[in-house]
Amino acid sequence: MRYPDFLKSGDTIGFTAPSFGCNIEPYRSAFNHALRVFRKKGYSILCGENVYTGDGIGISSTPEKCGKDFTRMYCTEDCDILLSCGGGEMMCEILDFVDFDAIRKAKPKWFMGYSDNTNLTFLLATLCDTASVYGPCAPSFGMKPWHSAINDAYQLLRGEKQVLKGYAFYETSPNKGPEEPLAPYNCTEPRLLTAYIPKNGEQETGNRRRKTKGRIVGQGEAGCVEFSGRLIGGCLDILANLCGTKYDHAAEFAEKYKEDGLIWFLEACDLNVFGIRRAFWELQHAGWFEHVKGFLIGRPWAGQEDCMGLDHIHAVTDLLEDYHVPILLDVDIGHLPPMMPLITGSLATVSADLSAGTMKLRMKLQ
Repeated sequence: MRYPDFLKSGDTIGFTAPSFGCNIEPYRSAFNHALRVFRKKGYSILCGENVYTGDGIGISSTPEKCGKDFTRMYCTEDCDILLSCGGGEMMCEILDFVDFDAIRKAKPKWFMGYSDNTNLTFLLATLCDTASVYGPCAPSFGMKPWHSAINDAYQLLRGEKQVLKGYAFYETSPNKGPEEPLAPYNCTEPRLLTAYIPKNGEQETGNRRRKTKGRIVGQGEAGCVEFSGRLIGGCLDILANLCGTKYDHAAEFAEKYKEDGLIWFLEACDLNVFGIRRAFWELQHAGWFEHVKGFLIGRPWAGQEDCMGLDHIHAVTDLLEDYHVPILLDVDIGHLPPMMPLITGSLATVSADLSAGTMKLRMKLQ
């Protein structure tokens, strides 16, 4: 795994828009303020061609322009790290115009983004054997004041923090909008971790005995999990779309790092509980989860509601329990902020105590 150099004082931060650009509010004002914040911290700024455009369909510009601009910004020596300007809908269409061969040969640099940016954070690892960061996009650095999750992402890029503990509360009703573009996260809901803990054996069910593979433990109940492996994953909506395409080398990646084993971190955006379950079924049958050591599942954005007797917990555990590994759910990853910034491709150890409602994630670059 190739690891980039961390951000140093006086470096140049590059910005690119392979998905949405910062052409509308509140993103434009938040992005501009983020640039002022970074300049005040002593960094130079290099913006790609599409950071303020919005003439594309679900992305900042045409797929060709977006793909070529990302390649140019990644390969240039004029910036030291690269932040995405936003998520979006159709970044998959730029992939035919991204020169992954050139990126493999270039000096690695950190690229950070989430959601639609899974198209790049995931493929940098699986196609280019290069680490990336699944974390906040550039406009988030314009909030006043920074949430601790934003500071974590900044410290991670500087190499100052590789141990994360998550956050006590999360946001469901943001204050940020065109009238308040710099509003911080409105974190009002307490985080409630859930875990699936594997356990072989039998249990009584009425007058019958059945095999049980484990138990689901809610926060406040007795139960601990710990597992280690190499982090890989992203937004489930995007990964299911990549599955089976020419860009799908997930099974080969799993085989390459089978001695380490994999920790899959996954979160969903637009998928409801049945969409989540179908996506897991698809990845499972494509062989993506071979050599898995554990799963980190983020809070689903659109899939919070139960449907026809299925909730967001069993949408995951009913399928993944077959791997007999720990599954930690409702983790601070994804579209309901705050989110922990994760180094895709790094080695990690995860430990959680459900009775105390605490977790720790330690990442190592090796």
